[in-house]
Amino acid sequence: MVVVEQLNRWYTIDKKRHQILKDISFHVKRGDFVLLRGVSGSGKTTLLSILAGLEKPSSGKVLIDGEPIAKLPDIHLSHFRAKKVGIIFQHFNLIDSLSLQDNVLVPLVALKIGLQEAKAMAERALKSANIAHKSEAYPTKLSGGEKQRGAIARAIVADPPLLLCDEPTANLDRANSLLFIDALHKLHQEGKTIIVATHDPIFDAIDFPHTIIDLKDGQIV
Repeated sequence: MVVVEQLNRWYTIDKKRHQILKDISFHVKRGDFVLLRGVSGSGKTTLLSILAGLEKPSSGKVLIDGEPIAKLPDIHLSHFRAKKVGIIFQHFNLIDSLSLQDNVLVPLVALKIGLQEAKAMAERALKSANIAHKSEAYPTKLSGGEKQRGAIARAIVADPPLLLCDEPTANLDRANSLLFIDALHKLHQEGKTIIVATHDPIFDAIDFPHTIIDLKDGQIV
């Protein structure tokens, strides 16, 4: 499902190169659950951004479901991401001026789906994330746990095979973190490939099959 080979990412600031990722290589099989672990600054978020097609690598190869995403033009990349990749962000990234239902509809815009079909897809996603009863609410009226369930609904609305989660429990209390992990487990059982970037020790106690990739200073250790 995911192939990363000799991936590097650097930025040049004042003619000085700052290396963020260094020769990263790993494969993720379809249906795997992967914990990408490392302290803040280890390169986890940059790596997820590249896997999501939100950022380009400086060198190396990235294949998502056989597609070399680093070579795709932006317009094709947006369509590919809408179909293949769901993203759950640390800060939820819900749009405050839109209802929860409309937030969940946003990823479907790139797929040019008819409104009635899109609303039916959003309703299914909200029910799956156990947040359908808040579909008309605005993000400012939702708790942290409700916002995260809304973020799950948005990520799965197009039924993508790959889910990427960036520090998804950072703004949740322990009870809501456990509920979130349970939701991920159910999605994993449904066949989703899931990669979670985290340094939250609560993930150390998960009792279902998973793989751990440790990052330190931009390298796999």
